[in-house]
Amino acid sequence: MQSKLQYISQGTTAKEQTYNILQALDHGADWIQLRWKTATDEERVKLAEQVRQRCQDYQATYIINDSIPIAKQVDADGVHLGLDDEGIEKARYVLGKGKIIGGTANTIADVTKRIDEGCNYIGLGPYRTTSTKEKLSPILGIEGYRKIILYLKEHEIDFPPIYAIGGIDLTDIQSLLEEGIYGVAISKAITDTPILVSDFKKLLR
Repeated sequence: MQSKLQYISQGTTAKEQTYNILQALDHGADWIQLRWKTATDEERVKLAEQVRQRCQDYQATYIINDSIPIAKQVDADGVHLGLDDEGIEKARYVLGKGKIIGGTANTIADVTKRIDEGCNYIGLGPYRTTSTKEKLSPILGIEGYRKIILYLKEHEIDFPPIYAIGGIDLTDIQSLLEEGIYGVAISKAITDTPILVSDFKKLLR
């Protein structure tokens, strides 16, 4: 069973990244997605190796954002790929059947494509405007999630766990769950206030 709460790391330096990840782990986060867009590959690999050990210490699931090679090199639990990243099929071939492969989606077409590709989970968003990501896709809002989930159910399409992402706070959880969302991926809210990890997890039960 996959955790219903993902923490997507933040920080412009390795020190900031490490601090934020440890804060999340210390407060109960059990799924970490390492996301560090501004680093060099060498910097990312070094941090990825360190974070892998930390996640093992906390028995937390650990995936790498956007890089199949780094996920392979550090033996992470999996990888999350954006719409413009390398393909899901390649990730599965390189990482193997036992690894977690997640994919970003924004539209019904994206979601059905991800399903056909065999993703283990889909990160669907953004829910609302967020400052943590550049080149933001169109905002979905609760109506967007409702439309997509309804389409999948009406067409009897089996789908993997769908995680809502993008500017989500505690007050959004109940309505998202009611629409059929499995879990949420949180970055800024937990980075700013790590103690909220337990609150998110309680609401997601």
